[in-house]
Amino acid sequence: MSNKNIIQHNHSVSQENRASIKGQKPCILWFTGLSASGKSSIANAVELKLSAVHRHTYLLDGDNVRMGLNRGLGFSDEDRVENIRRIGEVSKLFVEAGLIVLTAFISPFQKERDLVRELVSDDEFIEIFIDTPLEVCESRDPKGLYQKARKGEITHFTGISSAYEAPSNAEIHIKNVNISVEEVADKIIKYLKDKGYIDA
Repeated sequence: MSNKNIIQHNHSVSQENRASIKGQKPCILWFTGLSASGKSSIANAVELKLSAVHRHTYLLDGDNVRMGLNRGLGFSDEDRVENIRRIGEVSKLFVEAGLIVLTAFISPFQKERDLVRELVSDDEFIEIFIDTPLEVCESRDPKGLYQKARKGEITHFTGISSAYEAPSNAEIHIKNVNISVEEVADKIIKYLKDKGYIDA
């Protein structure tokens, strides 16, 4: 809902100024995939590699965000949509600050991922599909969530009682089987170098 009493404030320091100071091209690295697919571990490894070459980053992780910003949201489809909307808006602010922001969220619905993409410029959203088979995710199950979902103790659980819409055209598609976190992180760093987000 729009409010006529709210007027956008235009900053004197532009996104280009902020990015230039940092020596990088800001973007959102949007990691999506099932629970226990490896999103958080891979995002963390990528951020470590970026930090090692003095790039300016911030990592937003699903569980961490739900402890604060999105604490009041549940896991219904409606709450999942609102969860991603808020994360999209926060990610946009990080991009405007000139940062490379990494987000690790199941984000099961393509429509919501596309809405985040539309918040920024075409080349500022990089969808990274961590494609891990359901049976592999279940075998890991570090929090025991799949087991609880199978027993009906958790409702609206993605991959079991709630749908996951796999990306059809992600910029980076990782088949996360028989490959190490380090190898996956290197592939993503190579993409960022090849596309000019960071220096080669």
